[in-house]
Amino acid sequence: MSGRDAGRAVNIGIIGAGLMGREIAAAIQRWPALIDHPVRPRLTAVCDINPDALRWFEQIDSVRGTFTDHREMLASGDVDVVYVAVRHDLHETLYVDVIEAGKGLLAEKPFGIDGRAAASIIRAAERHPESFVRCSSEMPFFPGAQWAIDYVRSGALGRIIEARSAFLHSSDLDVDKPINWKRQSAFCGEAGVMNDLGLHAWHVPLRLGWEPRSLHGVLQDIVPFRPGPDGAPVVCDTWDNATLHVEASADGAGFPLSVEMKRIAPGHKNSWEFEAIGMEGGVRFSTKSPKLVEVFDTVRIPGIGSEQSWQRIDAGSRSVWPTVTGANFETGFSDSILQMWAAYLAEREGALDGRFGCATPAEAARAHALNEAALESHRLGSAVGV
Repeated sequence: MSGRDAGRAVNIGIIGAGLMGREIAAAIQRWPALIDHPVRPRLTAVCDINPDALRWFEQIDSVRGTFTDHREMLASGDVDVVYVAVRHDLHETLYVDVIEAGKGLLAEKPFGIDGRAAASIIRAAERHPESFVRCSSEMPFFPGAQWAIDYVRSGALGRIIEARSAFLHSSDLDVDKPINWKRQSAFCGEAGVMNDLGLHAWHVPLRLGWEPRSLHGVLQDIVPFRPGPDGAPVVCDTWDNATLHVEASADGAGFPLSVEMKRIAPGHKNSWEFEAIGMEGGVRFSTKSPKLVEVFDTVRIPGIGSEQSWQRIDAGSRSVWPTVTGANFETGFSDSILQMWAAYLAEREGALDGRFGCATPAEAARAHALNEAALESHRLGSAVGV
């Protein structure tokens, strides 16, 4: 495809006009930053049960319809692919409706409120293969994360000694923060923070083929009450933090894998972190320092000899799909959202060409199974097989 070819037009609809809905709309507006992408998306329709939430989208010229009923949007004939960002308890109904309408689906995590719901969504996708389904997980699309993934895939680690994958917030550090749906299991799910943040932490380990054998879940309910609408305390019955001590395996060899999902992690606003250390090398990356990748090696130092060294490398802005942005600039959250959508639409088009892709329904379902194993482990106070 030539640089002048704008790609095949694909109409995008959004269900859920909140924070992430606006982020996706902004990413689509930045599409010309991508070089030679096979698809040209246009945001044509937006749906939210709150009419006031739809007003922000009036500034986007390509939006031809706004809806308060998602079934009307799906029946409008003006949408090819749908992004859905709603409460976890609504996932199953809305995702199945999108799939049965024959639309492509980029779903928000955790892909259903629990494993049963995820299985129901997957069965719908199997009945409708024309609906290309993936799950949102944008952090691995940072260039530094891609460097780390490629480093591990290269075999440079040798035998893996240990690894860590984490997603860390501090948004619930304020004990006076009012209750909302993410702090109530009826809407967020029994897995709590593991539903909210879990796939972010599991996406890369699962994609690397690190198969969990057993895990021990340490779950924390740190703030059991939060102010309700009238200021009176309301039970906050979701887990705030989860640390999973996992026995994983790669190439037949076992190693400890720490998987962390925390809404109360002082010092972190929105950090994704990954580290893997082996007998022959190591790599680590955190979105807290988006340009920095650290690589471990043994180096020869003149006058001293062979020594261990963590080397600091600037990753720049190159990720999954090439962009017009100079390679010396740093990538941010909005860039990772753009890269995730570039990967989704390219894979839907059959043009991903081996690049890193969005989380699959199978990976989302596996994350649910691991979350449920963590709940069982916490109840038993011991490790459980998975």
